Order: sequence, then C-alpha cells, then structure tokens
Amino acid sequence: MGFKQQLNDQFARLGMALSNGPRLEILEYLAQTERSVDQLATLTGHSAANTSRHLQRLHQVGLVTSRRQGKQIFYRLADDDVVELLAVLKRVAERHLHEVRDLIQSHLTQRDSLEPLSADELIARCRDGLVTVLDVRPPEEYEAGHIPGAINITLADLERRIAELDPKQEIVAYCRGAYCALSFEAIAQLRANGFQARRLADGFPEWKHELHPVAYGPNPG
Repeated sequence: MGFKQQLNDQFARLGMALSNGPRLEILEYLAQTERSVDQLATLTGHSAANTSRHLQRLHQVGLVTSRRQGKQIFYRLADDDVVELLAVLKRVAERHLHEVRDLIQSHLTQRDSLEPLSADELIARCRDGLVTVLDVRPPEEYEAGHIPGAINITLADLERRIAELDPKQEIVAYCRGAYCALSFEAIAQLRANGFQARRLADGFPEWKHELHPVAYGPNPG
C-alpha cells in the first residue's frame, strides 16, 4: 500500500468518526465546556453506555481528551481546531445539501429572517455602548467562558427576568452556535415584548476560536 493511500485511509478514520449524528451533538456540547459521560448522556437523551462508546470512538481519533475524577470520566475537546472542523463541516453541508438548507429554512429562518450580527460588528457596538449582550446558555456553560459583559439569562428564565433588560438598548443574543435554537427563540420572545433584538451570527465556541476576548466566572450580580 502506497504512502498516499495510507494517508487517505487515516483521514478517512476521522471522517468515519464524524459520520454519526449523536457524536456531532456530543462535540457541540463539549465545545461549550468539559462534561462527564453521565452529563452528556442526560443532555443527549442517550444511555450512558452508548454515550461512552461514542466518546471512545471520538477519543480514538484524537478529537476529544479525557480525565478521571473518582469514578467519573470527564471529556473535553482536544483543542479549538475541532471547533473549526465542525464549522467547516456545517458550512459545506449548508452550501451543498439542499436537505440542510430546507431544515434551516423551516426550523430557524422562519423564526428570524433578519441578518445576524457578525463578531466584528458586535465588538464595535459594544465599544460604543449601543447593545446589551445576552447569553442564553445554561449557567455552567456561561461560567466556563462567555463574551465579556454578557448577561446570562437562560431561555427558560427569560420571560420572568425580562424586566432586567433595558428596553432602550438593542439586545444581541447568542448561544451554542449558528444553528442553536436557543437564540432564535430568545429574540422571538424579546421582540414580542417590544425589544429590538438580533442574533450573533455564530455561537460562543466560534467567538473563542477566533481569539476574541473571553471572560470567565458566574453571572455578575
């Protein structure tokens, strides 16, 4: 077997590890923060045994790393290059698979057809004090890293806490990624309550991967 064939076979191992919907979902959750097998099983709705098998497959090709703490095994992405890999995969799929475009149109675009803000646009607006940034992910994901100055209000709590937001400022919401429904649903709620609201084009993992400033710790106040 020639060198090129051997090399392509190794590339194919990576592709085969990614050719599974539940594994892509696991990687999306790990892009937010480190998690245990049990935590991932709860988030994905799969058994701990199946989740563990998926994680072992991802570990074999170097996409995730692990550590043991007592009886628990915690996993995290190997590095931020995995975030870039997932972003490229999704971008190519959206460009070339009409099924992907149809799903995005029917589930997401119909909720918000307004052009989202880019990271550079958000940075400029924050610098000028023109926006309130809203992180609608769960607190543990927010604490593991968030856009500086962002307020953490989960989608489940938004209606109850909406009075905490300044109606005179535009709200920019973000969550786990470009296709995360949390931010779409958040801006729909905000607009229904009279706020001017837009989405960030990508989620926090992409923000971090592009080396924009990152803050850590719990929600201020």
